[in-house]
Amino acid sequence: MAPFLFLFRFVCVSVWILLGLLTELAVFPALGRARRRRVVRGWSRGLMRLCGVRVRRMGVPVERGAVLWVANHVSWVDIFVLNSVRTTSFVAKSDIRRWPVIGLLVAWAGTLFIDRRHRHAVRDAGRQMRGCFDQGDAVGLFPEGTTTDGSDVLPFHAGLFDAAVQAGVPTQPVALRFLRRGRRAPELAFVGEQTLVANLWFLLSAWGVSVECDFLAPIPAADGLTRAELSRRTQAAIGEAVRGVAA
Repeated sequence: MAPFLFLFRFVCVSVWILLGLLTELAVFPALGRARRRRVVRGWSRGLMRLCGVRVRRMGVPVERGAVLWVANHVSWVDIFVLNSVRTTSFVAKSDIRRWPVIGLLVAWAGTLFIDRRHRHAVRDAGRQMRGCFDQGDAVGLFPEGTTTDGSDVLPFHAGLFDAAVQAGVPTQPVALRFLRRGRRAPELAFVGEQTLVANLWFLLSAWGVSVECDFLAPIPAADGLTRAELSRRTQAAIGEAVRGVAA
């Protein structure tokens, strides 16, 4: 049944992506900022349903006002999983922008791209992040800098935490756990030398896929942490939450 399920979902997802791109071109210019963000959130929810991914919200997300969401990074779907909860401007590597179709979609969702080859990349990204905070937006950050199989977290890069420190906004750690029929599903992670096509096959042909979004206690700006301290604290919180689920 897997090939038939993959084909059915692939067709549905392809049509949904086409509708999203057409919406960006034809409808977005006529919409205000708030309505655009509602469209992105609704579209992301639809994409996850068509991919067969159930998003399970746990904890209490900060849904109003400026906030930095810090999450572990498992797959290309992470951006859309979190956007289905609240429209979020993510900081991502510029390489993603060149991915076929997916690059267009994450750009449409308001992603802030960072090219680490440039000397001032972190400073420029921080400036964009502060601009989002000034408008009361959520900004998403994957500080590992790469994806993992979701069983643990890699050391966090602290540089971009400075934008939240300087803007005086809270930071909320988010632990993402990919499950299949209630058990850990490392095969769904987009890691290593795996191609996007191969990852799509695993995702779209699988039954019982869910992603637990565990929104942990926000860290208020009033705690006065440095960017390094904030990085270590969020890494410890997410790591504990990720490791806390039985394999």
